[in-house]
Amino acid sequence: MSLLEASHFALAKTFWLASLSFLVAFLWTPLFTDFLYKNRLGKKIRQTGFDEKKAPIFYALHKHKENTPTMGGLLIWITTAVVTLLMNLSRAQTWLPLFALVATGIVGAIDDIMNINGIGPNRGGLRFRWKLIIYALIAMVGAWWFYYKLGWNVLSIPGIGPVEIGAWYIPLFILVIVFTTFSANEADGLDGLLAGMMASSFAAFGMIALIQGKTELAAFCGTILGSLLAFLWFNIYPARFFMGDTGAMALGMTLGILAFLTDTVLILPIIALMLYVEGFSAVIQIASKKLRNGKKVFLSAPIHHHYQAIGWEEPKITMRFWVVSAVAAMLGLFVYLVSR
Repeated sequence: MSLLEASHFALAKTFWLASLSFLVAFLWTPLFTDFLYKNRLGKKIRQTGFDEKKAPIFYALHKHKENTPTMGGLLIWITTAVVTLLMNLSRAQTWLPLFALVATGIVGAIDDIMNINGIGPNRGGLRFRWKLIIYALIAMVGAWWFYYKLGWNVLSIPGIGPVEIGAWYIPLFILVIVFTTFSANEADGLDGLLAGMMASSFAAFGMIALIQGKTELAAFCGTILGSLLAFLWFNIYPARFFMGDTGAMALGMTLGILAFLTDTVLILPIIALMLYVEGFSAVIQIASKKLRNGKKVFLSAPIHHHYQAIGWEEPKITMRFWVVSAVAAMLGLFVYLVSR
């Protein structure tokens, strides 16, 4: 097979699995939705912030969404897992991201079930600190695997090239994975917001994987993209159901893993710009309240809630974040191509 034929095959496989996962997810959504509504798996809206103190602005903005079914992320990662296991399983390219997707999806589902049953601080599921601990533990396992099992200790710096960083690879891995997962959880706050932002990011990493000749990894990105778009069809405002932590955690963790598998960690903040803006806005708010005697930088955090609080309509916030995310993903691809 010539290089041109191989590239055509890789592209065709990616598009085929993206289309297949979209169709599969779309077709089983009615049964899934019926299950969610029949079992009253509705989300409880938290009344506190990260510090477990009252968050009246947030609650006022979202209390009308109480009891909307959650755990919609199952639609994404179950579809992706089934299609990958049947059509695209590769030990070298898809085992790790598939494990990250499913493992964190299960952990997120447990958190969602706690929320549905009103368990945790103000019915909000797992405490914030416990979520961070769980992210860190999973990231530690990944760091061990990449550094000791795969022997990876090189970081590609755009404009410079690969640089060996030795054992510093481990804390870098943990930091990136934890922050990306945390940011995804924070961004899942408006109808369709996270799914649309993630669609741009996974499409960009699919292109990078294609350029690197990683056919199965590109097809995996396409599979996630297809199931994401099917989910988004039903999650666009007003949402039929929410993604929940089972989707947000899974997508955030997997996105971080893809950045390491493609050696594009330093380009990740560009490709997933709005995701990182969401995460940093939450961190800034937490730090400000801790260090400035409760004073806030934003009316409500993360930043999409701030825009809600000043009067922006939810669809306007969501679609503008989508637009910026798409442009950032293209910019990240540009930086990657120029730095090669």
